[in-house]
Amino acid sequence: MAIISLPYKYLERLTGTGCETILQRLPMIGSEVERLEEDHADVEFFPNRPDLFSVEGVARAMRGFLGIETGLPKYSVRPSGIRFTIDPKLDAIRPCLASAVIRNVAFDDESILSVMALQEALHWAVGRGRSKVAIGIHDLDTVVPPFHYVASPRGRTFVPLDFTEELTLDGILEQHPKGRDYAKIVRDFPLFPLITDDEDHVCSFPPIINGERTRVTTGTKNILLDVTGTDQRAVNVAANIICTAMAEAGATIESVEINGAPFPDLAPTERMVSVRECCDLIGVELTASQMAGLLEKMRFGAQPAGSGRVRVQVPCYRADIMHDWDLFEDVAISYGYENFAVEVPPTFSIGTEHPVNAIATKVRIILAGLGYLEMMPFTLTNERVLCDQLQRPRSPSTLHLMHPISEEYTVVRTDILPLLLEMLQVNRHRELPQRLFATGDALSDLRTTQRLAFVSTHPAADFSEAYAHADAVLRELGIAYSAEVSADAAFIEGRRADIVVAGNKVGVFGEIHPAVLTAFELEQPVAAFELDLRAVPGYPSR
Repeated sequence: MAIISLPYKYLERLTGTGCETILQRLPMIGSEVERLEEDHADVEFFPNRPDLFSVEGVARAMRGFLGIETGLPKYSVRPSGIRFTIDPKLDAIRPCLASAVIRNVAFDDESILSVMALQEALHWAVGRGRSKVAIGIHDLDTVVPPFHYVASPRGRTFVPLDFTEELTLDGILEQHPKGRDYAKIVRDFPLFPLITDDEDHVCSFPPIINGERTRVTTGTKNILLDVTGTDQRAVNVAANIICTAMAEAGATIESVEINGAPFPDLAPTERMVSVRECCDLIGVELTASQMAGLLEKMRFGAQPAGSGRVRVQVPCYRADIMHDWDLFEDVAISYGYENFAVEVPPTFSIGTEHPVNAIATKVRIILAGLGYLEMMPFTLTNERVLCDQLQRPRSPSTLHLMHPISEEYTVVRTDILPLLLEMLQVNRHRELPQRLFATGDALSDLRTTQRLAFVSTHPAADFSEAYAHADAVLRELGIAYSAEVSADAAFIEGRRADIVVAGNKVGVFGEIHPAVLTAFELEQPVAAFELDLRAVPGYPSR
C-alpha cells in the first residue's frame, strides 16, 4: 500500500473545491485517510492505482468523481526535436527506455515534493524496487541534446546527487546510500547503464542515482524524463503517469525520438463493453447512457454504441484496466457503494472462530510476549530466496506459477523463514536488536498448511537464544517434543536441532549459517526457528 501526502492548499488549487469535501468523498474511490495534519493529509491507496500516487493524480480523479470535470482528460504531445540513442550492449543488461521533455514547469516546494514522492512510489509499485523500472528526472537546461543510453565501463566517474566529488560507478555502489541500497540490481553486470548528453556529461546511472549536474530545483523550468527498465510496458506506464501528472500541473509535454520511435504515447486505448454483463455483475440496472455517464465520472471517455454496448476510451495512465470487469468495478464506484440496496442474505448461519485461526491468535500472543514484532511477508516468492540462499535443495513439491509477472514471484512459499530473512535484509541498516515473526499459509504438494517462524538478529544472537525461545513457544502451545541433531544446511552444524513430535520432524531451530547470512547480506548473527503448526494439539485433521 502506498501512502501519499496531500497538501491542502495545493490539492484545493488543482481540484477546484474545498479539502473538507475532497477528504469526505476520497475513501469512496478506494482509499483510506491515514492521518490528518494541520497542513496536509496522508492517504493510503492500493498499488493497482499508481496514477493516484500524486497530488495531481488525486485531483484529476476527484474532479471527475465530484462532477467538476468529467470525461477523458486529453493530453497533447508535440515533437521536441530531441533524440535518444540506445547502445545495443544494453540488450542483456537493461534494454528498455522511455523518455519525454516536460516544459514550462512551475515548481514550488509542494509540487517538487509531489513529483519526487510520485517517483519513489512508482519505483515501489511499478518498478519492483527499481529492478523492473527506474525513473530519472533532470533539469534539461543543464545538459545538451541529443542523449545517449550507453553501456559504460565500471571505472567511469561523475558527481552523483548529493555529493560534491566524483566517484567511479563501482565507488557509487560502495559509498553512496542509494548505491548500497540498489547495488544488487546491477553489480553482476560487466558494464553499467549510463545516460549521457552530447557533451558526455552524465545525467544518471540508472537504476541507482542521478548526477548532481542535473538536479531539479524550484528554479527548474524544463525537464528531461528518462525511464529505464527490463519491461517495456512497465517503463511506458511509469512514463505516462509522470507526464500526465505534470501536465495536470500545467506543464507542456513533448516527445523524444528513441531509435526512430516517438515517446511518450499519451493516446487512450479503446474497449467495447456490454451493458448487460456490467448490470449482472454489479446488481444494478443501467441503460447504456447511464453507464457511459458513470464511466465519465471516473475520467474515461464513454458513449453508447447501440445494441446494449458502450464504447470506452481508457486513459493512458490507467494501467490497471486489463479486463472489462475492471471497468465495471469503476462503474460501481461511480454509482456509489453507499447507494447499493442493503439486503439480508437468504441463508442464516452463526459463525465461529476456525481452530486454525485460534491457534494463530495464541501464537501471536506468545511471540509478542517474547518481544517479537509480527510481519506479513508475501505468499509468493522465488526458489532463489526459498531454497538456494538457505542452502536447501529445491523441492519438486513446490507450486510454480504458470505465468509469473516477475522473476521475484515465481512460486508459492513452502516455508516462512526465508521471507523473514529477506525482511532482515531489507532492514539491515536499522537499529538492533531486530526480532520478527510471521505465521500463515504455506503450500506443499498442493496442500495448504500453516507455519510459524521467528528470527532474532543482534551481536549476541546464538543457539541458546533460539533454543530458549523455541522451548517457550512449544511449551505454551502444549507441544510435547524432543530436540534431535539436525542436518539442515541453513543452520550452523552443532548449533541446530530438529523438533520431533511423535517420531516426526515438525520444525527446526538454531543459529543461521554464515553462508546464508552472506547470501542475505546480513552482518550480524541470526537465531531462528520454524514450526509446522499441524503439531499443535487441536489443529484440525482436515
